[in-house]
Amino acid sequence: QFVVTVIHEPKLLIFDEPFSGFDPINAAIIRNEILELSKKGTTIIFSTHRMESVEEICDHIVLVNLGKKVLDGSVAEIKQQFKEYIFAIETSHPELIKDNALFSIIDKADKNPNKILVKLSHAVASNEVLKYLIEQQIPIVSYNEVLPSLNDIFIQLVEDTHAKARAFQNI
Repeated sequence: QFVVTVIHEPKLLIFDEPFSGFDPINAAIIRNEILELSKKGTTIIFSTHRMESVEEICDHIVLVNLGKKVLDGSVAEIKQQFKEYIFAIETSHPELIKDNALFSIIDKADKNPNKILVKLSHAVASNEVLKYLIEQQIPIVSYNEVLPSLNDIFIQLVEDTHAKARAFQNI
């Protein structure tokens, strides 16, 4: 069906759950073909609940919940809009990193004992934290901002409405 749909290189393609039912190898083949069509100028619209696919493929998204648009914009802009000022710090000496006025430790990250997640205090620039770590002579392997996934943003935006709908059904 996919080949028949794209063989004539249409200007517009609309897919509904394009990766449903595919194993990872065939899903990757379809994803690569969709990306290639997009590079050639085809406008592609697809409906999916698989936010990791959206994050991987889309430049612009519209999030619809219960028939209403709740979010619209570029993936990069949306992730920036929902960021929580969390940074991952990887160091060979994580025990040297302590809570302070610039940030608080919120978790160990990624099952890596040398990586720590910190949340910056209000109005602290990320460069101030990096400067502090260097001044404390903490050896830094990596220092990266952790942006929320589209899946996290989706859950944050629609969780309330689904809870209300379930409560209404129980009345």
